[in-house]
Amino acid sequence: MEGEGFLEVSTPTITRQDGGAEARPFTTSVWAMDHQKQFLCIYPELHLKGLVVANFEKVFTICQNFCNEGIDRSHNPEIIRMGWYETFTNYEDQMRCFAELLAGVCVEACGLTSVDYQGKEIDYSIPSRRMSMLAAPRQYAGVDAETMSGEELQQEIGRHTAEPPELLSWGLAVPQLFEATCEKHLVQPTFVLDHPLGISPLARARRGDARLTKRFEVYVCGMELANAYSKLTDPLEQLDRFLPQRRVQEEEAYPLDMDFVRALGCGMPPTGGVGLGIDRLVMLLPGAASIPDVIPFSHGQGAPAGH
Repeated sequence: MEGEGFLEVSTPTITRQDGGAEARPFTTSVWAMDHQKQFLCIYPELHLKGLVVANFEKVFTICQNFCNEGIDRSHNPEIIRMGWYETFTNYEDQMRCFAELLAGVCVEACGLTSVDYQGKEIDYSIPSRRMSMLAAPRQYAGVDAETMSGEELQQEIGRHTAEPPELLSWGLAVPQLFEATCEKHLVQPTFVLDHPLGISPLARARRGDARLTKRFEVYVCGMELANAYSKLTDPLEQLDRFLPQRRVQEEEAYPLDMDFVRALGCGMPPTGGVGLGIDRLVMLLPGAASIPDVIPFSHGQGAPAGH
């Protein structure tokens, strides 16, 4: 990254807002601030964007992130992510950047771009396969999610999952259908494009279909390895997106990050950015079966049976 002109930066681990990624946060409080409620950082999205607004054009960080979610072979509450932002780029530019980075890391670590993972030959060479999130269910489940309502998608999800799904909007049902029917088929490195706006509040909307955004995720061996998008830079639109996204969990409201909205109002250029899961990459390249195999003190080693 330094060879490409990026500046490595540090971002806070304890934050006033839980924003930056979609997950349940860990909460704490600061004794010196009259026990003010704080959060462990889920992902440093908003801080990196703040640096871009402050005229840092190419920045990256490698840091601990915390997601208070499930524990299994590919999930751990404490993870290492690498995030980078580059001004005057979009998600197309970042797909090329990511593919080159992934292939280069594979060669440096393994000597070539094709490696064995649990008996499957995985090819990390450029270019990687591309598929839209709406096209994937058509290919793998024969379901046309683009024309179906949220209720119809909910019924379809119920056919593929053990538990009946909750009532979902179209924008929330599409990714759940994708997860239930498509993820396991994405073995070779695949860019999954154009996620619904309902799960992408920080991404720029696509022209021609306001339901979708300029976003991609990278899947390898059925696991999400990276997430990226063209950043939304309009402060008024960002505020409109944040308001319905405000979550109430355990009878407590999580605060809106108005500092971030005000920072966007100072002016943010077109920007592309990527978040890469370091733990999963380190798991994939040597062929480790699970994240506990590559994290010395993984929570998964003490997880209850069945988790």
